[in-house]
Amino acid sequence: MSTAAPEGDWRRLDPRTVLVTALVVAGVVAGAAIPVTLGLTRWFSLPAAGLQVLAGAVLIVGTAAGADRVRWHRTRYRIGAERVDLHTGLLLVKRRSLARTRIRTVDLTANLMLRLLGLVTVRIGTGEQGHDSTLELDPVTRAEGERLRRLLLERAATAPPGTHREGELAVLDPRWIRYAPVSFVAPMLGGAAAGAVLQVSDWVGAQGEVIAWIGDRLRDTPLLWTIIVLVLAALVAGVVGALGLWVEMWWNYRLEREPGGTLRVRRGLFTSRSISVEEARLRGVDLVEPLGVRLLGAARLDAITTGLAKDNEAKNADHNTLLPAAPRTRADTVAADVLRETAAPTGAELVRHPRAARGRRLRWSLAAVLGPVLILTVLGALLTPVLLWIALGCTVVLVPVASALALDAYRGLGHALSGRYLVTRSGSVRRSTAALERAGVIGWTVKQSVFQRRAGLVSITATTAAGGGAYTVYDADVAEGLAFAAEAVPGLLEPFLERAGNTGP
Repeated sequence: MSTAAPEGDWRRLDPRTVLVTALVVAGVVAGAAIPVTLGLTRWFSLPAAGLQVLAGAVLIVGTAAGADRVRWHRTRYRIGAERVDLHTGLLLVKRRSLARTRIRTVDLTANLMLRLLGLVTVRIGTGEQGHDSTLELDPVTRAEGERLRRLLLERAATAPPGTHREGELAVLDPRWIRYAPVSFVAPMLGGAAAGAVLQVSDWVGAQGEVIAWIGDRLRDTPLLWTIIVLVLAALVAGVVGALGLWVEMWWNYRLEREPGGTLRVRRGLFTSRSISVEEARLRGVDLVEPLGVRLLGAARLDAITTGLAKDNEAKNADHNTLLPAAPRTRADTVAADVLRETAAPTGAELVRHPRAARGRRLRWSLAAVLGPVLILTVLGALLTPVLLWIALGCTVVLVPVASALALDAYRGLGHALSGRYLVTRSGSVRRSTAALERAGVIGWTVKQSVFQRRAGLVSITATTAAGGGAYTVYDADVAEGLAFAAEAVPGLLEPFLERAGNTGP
C-alpha cells in the first residue's frame, strides 16, 4: 500500500508558462500574418486587411494565453515516498500516478524560449508503451528539473562492476560535422526544400511566376543538364539543411557517467536536451553505419536498453543515441567505455557466412531491379518506345548498383560471441553491428524458408526485452548458426541441434 505525501508537498508549474505560450503563439501568428493579409487584399484594401489580421492575432494569442493560464492554475504535482502524482484539468480532472520503482527515464528539454527564461520541460517515464507511462511537467525551473532528475533516478543499488572511469566519456569534436552532408537526411531535406518553395509560392499566388522564372534561366539548357542542375540545387539546399540540423542537435554534446551508474547525454544548440540511461538497464550497444557515413569510416552508437522511453516523441528525439556519427575507432572506444569492457565487442572478429548467402542477396537485388524494368518493357512494346529507352537506362544504371549493394551486404554479414555479448552484423545501406548481452536474451526464433533449406542456411533471431526487441543472424550455416545460439544461451536449442545432427550424412 502506497504512502501518500503530505498535502504541503504539492507543487505548481512555473507561472511563466503563460508568457512562453503567448510568445510562441505570437510568433506562429506573425509568420502566417503576411500571406493571410495578402490573401485578404483580394476583397479588402491593404489597411483594412491588416487591421482584420491584427485583431485576429490578438484574439488568438489572448485565447491561447488564457487557456494556458487555466492549465497552470489547475495543474499540480508531488513527489511522494513511493509515487509521483500529477493532477490537471478543469471540468474533467485527470489524476495520473507513477510508482517510483517503475521510473526509468527523467529527461529534460528546453527550447530557446525556455532556455532564455531558465525553464525546462521534464518528462518522467517508465519506458513502457502508451501515454499513461509518461508524466510531463511543462515547464519548471531548471533547478527544479535537475532536482527531480537526481531524486527520481537515485537507486539503492551500487554501480555495475568495472574499472572504467566516471565523469566524461565523450565530448563533441566539431570535425564530426563532416559526416552530416553524407547522411540520408541531406537528400530528404533537399526534396523538402524544393516542395516548400512551390508550396509557399502557391500560398501567395506566385507559383506560376516562380516556375516561369526558373524556366527562363534554363531555357537554352538541354533537358538532361536541366535535370542535373535542379537536382544539384536541391542537394546543395539539403546539405546546408543537414549541416544546420546537425549543429542544432549535437552542439554542446557530452556523454557522462554519473555516480551510481547512470549515463547522461546532453546536447543541443537552441533546444537543449538531457537524456539519462541507467546502466542497470543497459543490455548492449548497436553500432550503426549508414552507407555514406560508413564510406568515410564513421559510425553512430546507439544504446540497447530496457525501460527507455518508447513514445512517438521520444523516438523522434533519438533517445537511444549515445554518440553521433564519429570515426569508427572512436565509436568502438566509447562502446567499450559504456559497457565497461577492455575491448569493444562491436570490434570482435566475426564468423563469415556461406557463399549461398551471397547468391540470395544477388538474386533479391536483381529481382527488385529487373521486375520494374520488365513492366516498363512490356508497356513500351504496347504503348510507346519511350518506355523501352527508360527501361534500358534503368537496366544500365541500376543493375550494377544493385549488384554492388548485394555484394556489400554479403561482406557485412557476420556473427560472433565476445565475452558476455553475442554480436550480429547485417545490412548495406544501413549496416548494423549489435552487441547484445547474452543474459538479456529471453528466447530464440529459428526461421528457414524452402530456399534456405535447399541452400543449407538458416536465420536465427535473438528476442529480448531491450532495444528493438529482436536481433537476427541472417543466412548462417545451419549447424554453425544453431551451435552459435546454443553456446550463447545454453539450454534453449537442444531439440534443434539434435534435429540438425540427425539430418547429417
